Amino acid sequence: MKIQPNRLKEAAIHILTGLNATADEAAVTAESLIRAEMRGTDTHGVVFLKLLANRVDTQMVNLPTQLKIIKEDMATGLIDGGNGLGQVAAHRAMTMGIEKARRCGVGCCLIRNTNNIGFLAFYTMMAAEKGMVGIIMTNGAASVSPWGGAQPFFGTNPMSIAVPGGSAEAPVVLDMSSSLVARGKIRRAHRMKESIPLGWAFDETGNPTTDPAAALKGTLAPIGGPKGSGLAMMVDVLAGMLSGSKYGSDVKTFHQPEGPTGVGVCCIAIDVEKFMPIENFKSLFRSYTETIKGSRKASGVSRIYLPGEIEAEKEKSSLKDGIEIPPGTAKDLNDLLEKLKSPLRLS
Repeated sequence: MKIQPNRLKEAAIHILTGLNATADEAAVTAESLIRAEMRGTDTHGVVFLKLLANRVDTQMVNLPTQLKIIKEDMATGLIDGGNGLGQVAAHRAMTMGIEKARRCGVGCCLIRNTNNIGFLAFYTMMAAEKGMVGIIMTNGAASVSPWGGAQPFFGTNPMSIAVPGGSAEAPVVLDMSSSLVARGKIRRAHRMKESIPLGWAFDETGNPTTDPAAALKGTLAPIGGPKGSGLAMMVDVLAGMLSGSKYGSDVKTFHQPEGPTGVGVCCIAIDVEKFMPIENFKSLFRSYTETIKGSRKASGVSRIYLPGEIEAEKEKSSLKDGIEIPPGTAKDLNDLLEKLKSPLRLS
């Protein structure tokens, strides 16, 4: 079914507040989930709500979210996420980073003891909209082996960088995992009973597989082989180890009640104005991206896309035509709304 974004956001807020989130944190989290859906990243969308409800039921997450500032300086900050909503902690950290960058040129805030923060571009676009470069990275539960190994150790450990000035409407946004695909795509294929492309993942013995069930028991392929493995390691160090959070195989999955996840996050904002006037930078960057898009194309290619451009166009169409939600997901949301005694239903 297709649902208008505002209607889906309203349902998400009802569920979140029903799970004991405050109105403010429900609004931030719901906005993140709906933006993910609108941009076609449904693996980081409203499916999160059923997982969250399960973790609340098993007392594996604390709501409302109690953030605590552990350390703070002019350009840096360290936040304890209180094992609450990762979206709330990351939003706060990027907000602090932007404020610090406005004063110092660069603001860096780390988070420890939080949970899955959803799709990362949500936070880097916050910085880009303020005329800044936004950078964020986070670790996750073990799903990628060190290059040459067959045992999961690193998470998919994604990162995002957003740069203002790609066009009058949207920044250029890189949002990628250290693995060839996000683990959510494997889970989605498993839910939909679909096979996965060869090269996405390995089974428990380290052999390539097209079976998502075998992939979930095995490991994901790192992007670029040893380069992706190295990137996953460095994200783990900056987001997990440096923040004082969990790292390596000690990070727990959000999908099973194995205990607090212990996710760590690193947020950085860079104020362009401290280096050159923002309008000069935007003009240079716009010319740069236009040159890229106008460059000679390979055979059979009609258009060169910038990072995040496909997602931005999908977001526009979702705003106009609505968000397509699978029947199973709609049922899960309606079941949660009924369980939490909300009068709202998706139909």
